[in-house]
Amino acid sequence: MGKALDAEERLHVCFTINASIISVKHFACDLFHFRYLFKMRCNSLKCVIIFVVRKQVLCHYFNELSFFVVYKAILYRTIASVLKSVLTEQNFARMCGAWEDISDLTWVDKIPSTKFQMIKEDLSIVINSALTESSSQKYSWGMIRNHLHACQMYVSSSEILIKPFIPPTWSHNAFNDAKQRIFMSATLGQGGDLERLTGRPNIKRVSIPEGWDKQGIGRRFFIFPEKTLELDEIIDLRRHLMGMSGRSLVLTSSNDAAKEIIEDIEQNLNFPIFTATDLEGGKDEFTNKSEAVAVIANRYDGIDFPEESCRLLFVEGLSQSTSLQERFLVNRMGASVLFNERTQTRALQAIGRCTRGLNDYSAVVITGDELSCYLTDSKRRKYFHPELQAELEFGVEQSSEIDKNTIIENFKIFIEHGEEWEEANQIILENRASVTQEPFPAMDELSRSVKYEINWQKALWNDDFVDAYDAARDVLSQLKAPELKGYRALWSYLAGAAADKATEAGFGDFGAQAREHYNLAKKATISIPWLSMLSRELNIPTDEPQLEFRNLLAMQQVEEIEGYFDSLGLLNNTKFTSKEILIREGLRDKDSFEAAQVLLGKHMGFKAFKEETEASPDPWWTIGDLVIVFEDHVGAQDTSLLSPEKARQVALHPNWIKNHDAMYSNSQILPVLVTPVTKARDGAMPHLIGVSCWNSYEFLIWSDQILDLVRELRSSYTGAGDLVWRSIAAEKLIHLNLCTRQK
Repeated sequence: MGKALDAEERLHVCFTINASIISVKHFACDLFHFRYLFKMRCNSLKCVIIFVVRKQVLCHYFNELSFFVVYKAILYRTIASVLKSVLTEQNFARMCGAWEDISDLTWVDKIPSTKFQMIKEDLSIVINSALTESSSQKYSWGMIRNHLHACQMYVSSSEILIKPFIPPTWSHNAFNDAKQRIFMSATLGQGGDLERLTGRPNIKRVSIPEGWDKQGIGRRFFIFPEKTLELDEIIDLRRHLMGMSGRSLVLTSSNDAAKEIIEDIEQNLNFPIFTATDLEGGKDEFTNKSEAVAVIANRYDGIDFPEESCRLLFVEGLSQSTSLQERFLVNRMGASVLFNERTQTRALQAIGRCTRGLNDYSAVVITGDELSCYLTDSKRRKYFHPELQAELEFGVEQSSEIDKNTIIENFKIFIEHGEEWEEANQIILENRASVTQEPFPAMDELSRSVKYEINWQKALWNDDFVDAYDAARDVLSQLKAPELKGYRALWSYLAGAAADKATEAGFGDFGAQAREHYNLAKKATISIPWLSMLSRELNIPTDEPQLEFRNLLAMQQVEEIEGYFDSLGLLNNTKFTSKEILIREGLRDKDSFEAAQVLLGKHMGFKAFKEETEASPDPWWTIGDLVIVFEDHVGAQDTSLLSPEKARQVALHPNWIKNHDAMYSNSQILPVLVTPVTKARDGAMPHLIGVSCWNSYEFLIWSDQILDLVRELRSSYTGAGDLVWRSIAAEKLIHLNLCTRQK
């Protein structure tokens, strides 16, 4: 059977011959143990395989059959050197550790298929040389190394991922030849997500029991302390609630966060602490103690505390378990609609650990900007079960404009579960009766397209590139909803890539079809700069190159603004407002003007820098291939004349920029002089050729306008990848944008 490597995940597998169960095993296994399960001598048997397993675990199991991931290490750096020829200088610098701000840390990209094919031989040599017989990745690499043409490659500043878009489970005979596969889960979804995770089309679903569309399981009292409390108050509240509850569970998004909480409990409460490892053998030791805290890092499923075992749950952030592929599709391709169900499942797994039965009840304290924003967003609420909608509405209302003592008093009422709570519970029940759950948009189309997506992946895997091209077109025939613009653009690109492969493999000349689909991908929406950049690299003809360049810069700016908004938190505007005030005040003081100008650049989606070295310029902003370098002459009198020395200084800034960093060698560099001076000496005029002069008073007016616009955009921003929001944001930015106006 193979060794049980890890008790963290559990999988039930039932093998059946002629409808007679001959054995049932309960396996403890890590991600790779899935392959050991099928080493049994069942090749000649027609088995029924029953998976009693969570969807997130399925995602890991099936992907482990076919993906290769490299984290920040020697192999990562070696692969980065292979990728240098197909990366921009800026992105290569990111992989080499040149991180300037949060956008570099969260950056994710996909190597275009045409470029991936150019370096796959060198890539194989590097990986084959690095892996040893004992390497944990040798199996997964062995699955894909002869099928790299059927894989996608994603990169970030700390990780490299090579995998097929859909796991090729058809290549695993023991799984593929099973008589029947039964997947048992409470969150199978309706948009084809399970099919994409398992590579199996046409999975039939059993309907939920009548009445469960309204009634949920248990009762949760949600508390969102970050809506009103500061960090030190939230930590103190956590200690107080833990003391009142006795036993509590804390779910964190990282080991570091778990470590901090454990240290705080040890120093201030001295309660016994249990980790996931401590609970693997059972929960009796935890539940037998009147005071105890279980702290579990980066895992939200499979650990249940029903009935009286735990009445208090802290969820600190969403689990950071998304792959580079998912991050790319959401953040760069605007295809978040594809993962609506998966994201919802993660949230539901997190908040449901202590309510597993009809009579269970638990307080759920939510912290961490991502999860708090997701659960409190009224626009998303309609997609939840009516019970959860009502609970969230009540929790948000009870968490708004209150102090710590009021939260403690409300928690006391809930834990006692007496008459006072029953009045509150009636409010929740009334709200539940007044709402219904709406399906996520475009689920029917996604469900219909998935069988063609699997056909496409299977054809690529088997070197049938013409069939892959046809399958990609079949996918496109199903994706019509406006919410699927990003996903449709992706499949236009994948159709073009399949046509390119068909030409390269000698199936005929599909060059025209490839260019047509690349062009369709670009035109599907202007809100995806990755496709516009790909079009430029492939020299796809365009009728309006200047307009496309303008749109590309604006969309790159919008992507950066998304990351900036996320970094400041979305639950409240405290950090955002502090930045805005700092910029407005700083730009009105000549001594702090340059520092504020750097902050302004970052605030509006540019990467902004200032370096204090000999002959260095004042701040410079960069976006895409454009660099705007400033000479700030704001302390001058408006009646004075611009000197030749000052004019020469600003004119030479582009040379300094190019010499300073090789990544700017091919950039368009625009020198800008910000000054109240309106006239120049004769000797200055020759040096001002090619220099943009911006009146400092007009710059101040413009900066107020752009700050107002950024605040307006933030008020309507709900998360990365919303193509409608991106399009509106780009249109508004273009009217005010520095990179589209001549001053």
